[in-house]
Amino acid sequence: MNILYGVPGEGLGHATRSKVVIAHLLSQGHNVCVVSSARAYQMLAANFPGRVHEIRGFHLAYKDLTVSKSRTAALTLRTAPDNLRVNFAKYRELLCDFVPELVISDFESFSYFFARWRRLPLISIDNMQIISRAQLDVAVPSAERGNLNVARQIVRAKLPRSRHYLITTFFQLPVLKPDTTLVPPIIRPEILAAVPSQGEHVLVYQSATNQKDLVPMLQQLPGQQFRVYGFNKDETHGNVQLCAFNEQGFIDDLASARAVITNGGFSLISEAVYLRKPICAIPIPAQFEQFLNAAEVEKLGYGRHFDALTADSVKAFLYDLSGYEQALSGYEQAGNDALFAHLEALLQDISGPAQTAKKMLAPR
Repeated sequence: MNILYGVPGEGLGHATRSKVVIAHLLSQGHNVCVVSSARAYQMLAANFPGRVHEIRGFHLAYKDLTVSKSRTAALTLRTAPDNLRVNFAKYRELLCDFVPELVISDFESFSYFFARWRRLPLISIDNMQIISRAQLDVAVPSAERGNLNVARQIVRAKLPRSRHYLITTFFQLPVLKPDTTLVPPIIRPEILAAVPSQGEHVLVYQSATNQKDLVPMLQQLPGQQFRVYGFNKDETHGNVQLCAFNEQGFIDDLASARAVITNGGFSLISEAVYLRKPICAIPIPAQFEQFLNAAEVEKLGYGRHFDALTADSVKAFLYDLSGYEQALSGYEQAGNDALFAHLEALLQDISGPAQTAKKMLAPR
């Protein structure tokens, strides 16, 4: 099939996961054209030369490590007219040499608009839809209820009336809506190939952070070794080693870590769960999806969820690693087999009528 695949440019988690699905689709003989923006576009273009087109994307605005709803709204409104003009020009360009039969979107809006414009079937593959299409099983404190309502409104507005929703998740919830399937998280080949071991260090990853006291705070635990990613520099401060980002180095450090300290981002938590690494999750404020991931980590016994990263919270987390390891030992996932099987079944279901229509319209 000819497939248009939309990937948002905000962060690299979507791109990293979509890269796995795109490579699978190509290996199955499908013709895939990708639209994306920002850093995600750059990464995907390097991996799939000639298949990736740049569009204008949506960006989050941060204020003091918190997603600013007002700043994000203002930024979106200010850039929307130009973005729409550029994106629809790109779609007209695509139609010159590529006629999509199906659209797949990883929470990306403009590929959705294209599908609606061309009346094409749309498949959603992402982790965010769980907020709207499943019944949550964690207590939501009053401080998070507003964030939950905002998150639900955003998720419901994204990709409505898709043909099917494949939701990637490391925790199982009751599904509330039809045409919805929960599948295990997308795991990149480098993680699938990694051999877990238990070294002496704790991996620390904090994105979108300017936490100036992180190093001195970790130095309050001199008996622990920390390898910290997020500052993009190579420095050693006693028991704290700052590491400039290197993909293979990061994977090696993750696979050999005693434990992982991170925010509530889905990608790293999913990889840590797959490798059975205890997790200390400190979600970025005002991002309900990160709150949910962190809360599920604690509910499942895979680690701890804290509102702030402090020496005391790290001590409390490291005190019971054996308990988290025991809970994680029961996690099972056969790579990406479940996702690929469900996706291929959907493609078969969609391509049947499309091929019949083609034969009927073909000249005789």
